Amino acid sequence: MVKQPITINGVVRWRDVGTAEEDRRDHKERNMVVLRHEIGEVLRDFRQRQGRTLREVSHNARVSLGYLSEVERGQKEASSELLSSICGALDVPLALMLREVSDRVAIAEGVGVPDTVPSELTNEFGKNLAPEWPKSPQPMVS
Repeated sequence: MVKQPITINGVVRWRDVGTAEEDRRDHKERNMVVLRHEIGEVLRDFRQRQGRTLREVSHNARVSLGYLSEVERGQKEASSELLSSICGALDVPLALMLREVSDRVAIAEGVGVPDTVPSELTNEFGKNLAPEWPKSPQPMVS
């Protein structure tokens, strides 16, 4: 730890540099999460895993190419309607996209996210705790 002189109203005071308090503050600032960045990265990840272009997804989602690009880069805050439309174009449930974002935020904040159901819950509530994703409606044949 190092002492550093600070002058306040002509009075010299000494401040410790490298204290635990500053380390905690720096740690909190480093872990600040910008939600639009995480959403954009997850959407880009889904799109790239499918091997699809921005142009194709923007056309299917009925969103301008430039706006979708800005959403993916975390420069624009997308509305829930827009996110729903993009997820629909990607054939990904909105809940799954939000779950991915939630997991990323938890990791960035240092919160442990279990990837399995604890055995106490399985024993108490049964084996099938995860709901099935609703299947897409079948087209009506006339």
